[in-house]
Amino acid sequence: MKKVKSLLLVAVFALTLALSSCYTLVHTVGDGARGGQVTAQKQWYALWGLVPINNVDSKAMAGGAENYTITTEISFIDYVITAFTSIVTISVKTVEVQK
Repeated sequence: MKKVKSLLLVAVFALTLALSSCYTLVHTVGDGARGGQVTAQKQWYALWGLVPINNVDSKAMAGGAENYTITTEISFIDYVITAFTSIVTISVKTVEVQK
C-alpha cells in the first residue's frame, strides 16, 4: 500500500509539472527596447500569490530610460522554486526590463 501511495504521489507531481505552462507578459514603454541591456529581478509572493513579499519597480529598473520593454514571466525555474516553497505558500515570478 505504501508503494502505491508513493507511486501515486510521483505521478501527480509529474503530471503537475507536465501540465503546467510557462506564461509571459510583455509591455512596451515608448518605442520599446533598442539595446540589449537587461535587468532582472524575482518577484516573491505569499499565500499562493495573494500577498507580495518584495516590491519590484520596473520603472526604477529602467533607470530613467524612456523606451524599454518589460517582460513578466513564470519560467520553468520559477516553477521548480515554487514546487519547493509552495509548502509554505510562497511563489515566484521573474520581471525583466530591457533597455
